[in-house]
Amino acid sequence: MKARKEMVRVGTKVGAVLGGIAFLAFGIVPGFYFGSYGTLVLLSKLFGGPMEASVLLRVAVAMGVLVGITCIASVSIVVGAIFGTMAGYLTEALSSAGAKAPAEEAHVKAE
Repeated sequence: MKARKEMVRVGTKVGAVLGGIAFLAFGIVPGFYFGSYGTLVLLSKLFGGPMEASVLLRVAVAMGVLVGITCIASVSIVVGAIFGTMAGYLTEALSSAGAKAPAEEAHVKAE
């Protein structure tokens, strides 16, 4: 029972790390793009048209970029952890099925 929980925990941690690596490889640029674009669209709708480049606009876009990168990073890590947990359960199921077969054969021979 303890080995099962440990295998699932290791799978979760490995999956989260792989999700983080995938974010670093593929997620920073889309996070930057969607965060800045989303902020510009939102401000354009709020103020009724194009805005002039001011300090307030630049600060808002920087905050949007941070939110976009943070959102994509959290999704990447959580999805990686979910896949790692599934892999941990699958590995545990396959190893426990392989471990039960010889024990059952010994029990049948003993009778």
